[in-house]
Amino acid sequence: MRKQRLVERLEAAERRSAELEERARIANAEAARLREAIEALPHAVTVYDTAGDVVLRNRRSHELEGGRHAAALVERAAEEVVKAGEGTRPVTQTLELHGPPRRTLQVTGTPMGRNGRSLGTVVLVDDVSELRRLEAVRRDFVANVSHELRTPVGAMGVLAETLVEEPDPDVMRRLAARITMEAERAGRLIDGLLDLSRIEAGGDGDGDPLDVASVVATAIERVEPLAQQLGVDLVTRREATGVALRGDERQLVSAVVNLLENAVKYSDEGSAVEVETAAAGGWADVVVRDRGVGIPAKDLERIFERFYRVDRARSRATGGTGLGLSIVRHVATNHGGDVFVESQEGIGSTFTLRLPSA
Repeated sequence: MRKQRLVERLEAAERRSAELEERARIANAEAARLREAIEALPHAVTVYDTAGDVVLRNRRSHELEGGRHAAALVERAAEEVVKAGEGTRPVTQTLELHGPPRRTLQVTGTPMGRNGRSLGTVVLVDDVSELRRLEAVRRDFVANVSHELRTPVGAMGVLAETLVEEPDPDVMRRLAARITMEAERAGRLIDGLLDLSRIEAGGDGDGDPLDVASVVATAIERVEPLAQQLGVDLVTRREATGVALRGDERQLVSAVVNLLENAVKYSDEGSAVEVETAAAGGWADVVVRDRGVGIPAKDLERIFERFYRVDRARSRATGGTGLGLSIVRHVATNHGGDVFVESQEGIGSTFTLRLPSA
């Protein structure tokens, strides 16, 4: 009997041991899944125990440090949000790292607990630098659009008020012509914004094959009337034949048109704007060269920004919107290419639109 009870106890112990092993296996699997989940998060995560010691941190938490000074600032901010929360509520602190590169981090501490018992704090560090930059771009864009539209719309209002009270037919005609000019300026700005919005929203380099010479010829045909009006010759110096591009024809023609219009408007009467096409190493280049006023070196890095103008007065006189070169850059990016500029004041500028050939 005693032997039988001993056997039963051994069997019960083995079952208990097997259950504990299974529970341990499940717990280890859950812990592994939890760690993998934390590693997969796009944020830096650090887990602190109730004593404020680090018990777990993911890879991004280490990557975010980026140097001893930045690491010390992040660590101090994390410790501050842990202490500020004290197991009751989430606490967020914004941290500015001046770099380089300049970064903005949001450090959020969230308490962990069960049945009123504190288990520690999870600290999430989120790099919101790009979000802040996009917010700044949006604010600047809205401000610029408002400013650019205020000028022609305000001018039309003043001219219309003057026209109502003006008895002289000749003056009335001049005022009406000015209103038409300002309306056209506002229309060009709106059209440019719509083009830029459409280009930013979609279109890539997966379209049908296009002959680069045909794209350039279409662009020259569109710009020719403006060139004749300003007394500038459009000259094709070299032409790469049989070179194909793959992409959105409307976007590509728009990019070349903007380069040509920009060159024509900033060239003197009687001068020429040269257009070349070349192909090498899997790339097709469209080169637009003028002998105009040139671009100061300090402005070269900014000329592809929306609404940025080197010569605001001349741009106003020629009806420029400040969007043309921004459109060119976006088209190049959409098609996996780039745009380059070389310029000297008083000598002229050369823009190269480089796109992958089909």
